[in-house]
Amino acid sequence: MYKTILSIIIAAIVLSNCADKEPALTFAVGGAPNEVEYWEKLIEYFTDSTGIKVTLMRQPTDTDQRRQGLVIPLKARKNDPDVFLMDVIWVGQFASSDWLLPLDTYIEADVIDLHSFFSNIISQVDMYNGKLVALPVYNDCGLLYYRKDLLEKYRFPVPTTWYELRKTAVKIQNEERGAAPHIYGFVWQGAQYEGLICTFLEFVASNRGGITDATGNIIVHNRENIEALQFMKELIHRDAISPPNTFTEMKEEEVRLSFENGHALFERNWPYAWGLHKRDESPINDKVGVAILPRFSDGTHAATLGGWHIGISKYADTPDKAWQLVKFIVSYDIQKKLALDLGWNPGRSDLYNDAQIKKHMTHVTVLQKAFENSVARPNLPYYTQVSEVLQRYVNAALSGSITPAEALERAQKEIEEVAQTYHE
Repeated sequence: MYKTILSIIIAAIVLSNCADKEPALTFAVGGAPNEVEYWEKLIEYFTDSTGIKVTLMRQPTDTDQRRQGLVIPLKARKNDPDVFLMDVIWVGQFASSDWLLPLDTYIEADVIDLHSFFSNIISQVDMYNGKLVALPVYNDCGLLYYRKDLLEKYRFPVPTTWYELRKTAVKIQNEERGAAPHIYGFVWQGAQYEGLICTFLEFVASNRGGITDATGNIIVHNRENIEALQFMKELIHRDAISPPNTFTEMKEEEVRLSFENGHALFERNWPYAWGLHKRDESPINDKVGVAILPRFSDGTHAATLGGWHIGISKYADTPDKAWQLVKFIVSYDIQKKLALDLGWNPGRSDLYNDAQIKKHMTHVTVLQKAFENSVARPNLPYYTQVSEVLQRYVNAALSGSITPAEALERAQKEIEEVAQTYHE
């Protein structure tokens, strides 16, 4: 009898130990405190729905710290985290390091229609060497904000080209300077940081230029880019419709506050500014409109793509469960909840025609057009170095210390050296 009881106890202990050693599904996510708290609620809902337990790995709010918190375990080939969110510019870097698990077989098995997402975003960001390595969760891109009241006052339409914007801005700025001496025609991100490259890419892409060609070769020094950069410089120095501190101080919040305080006619910024401009306490809450960014006469509309994408670690010890979590997060219902509850722009394109989303997000039609014309920064493993080079030279051209042509010629040479070092 005693032997039987002892055997049962030992068996129970062994089974308990085995259960304890069963790999846990881990999900790394950061952001603002309210966002992390919301993820905790979603994970509880996922567990209740599927029976799969998830350990949430809290990351900092700071984007660079979040990236570092992923790079360290991935370099060490750690099993955790299994699933994580990536800034749009990390996807190519992580994929080239062979840290991401391809999702193609899961997509095929669950018959998930990739046409439910923006095809241009999937192709530019989430595909690497012909394989799907991530999926969009939250989209972001540049937009044009404008003062409806001032355009109506002077009977100008919302500009669709950069030349129309310049003409309108010069006229209204000059007329308004008497009553508002500090007003400028157009504020945008021109300081030396990553935001400058986002602005630069929008100008050059809308002039049929770019940073790389279809095969990934560096094409910074070309006629289209030089023309676009010259135009950016003229906005500050010749036309004087952008403030002189554009290339020294203007980042997202400096630009937003300038526009919101009535010091600008047009503003280039991200979608987050819309909600802030429309607050009851905002001085312009009933005077602001939003549109897609202009283009050059022979170009196409372009908006630099931002946002967060979800992927699975190649070293995940629970890949099948990890996919269940990914599938849950990119599903129609959860993407809709993220939009309605957090104000996130859905990664799924099919949500932009949802009646409830349209009612809740009044600028959703503009967002849809902008995402359809979005342009991703180069999907290169050494993009960070490319950006650092471009930031220096584009900013120098804006300051007037070097010509746009010379700036891009020097940038071209340095970036080619970076690429060569990486491939050696």
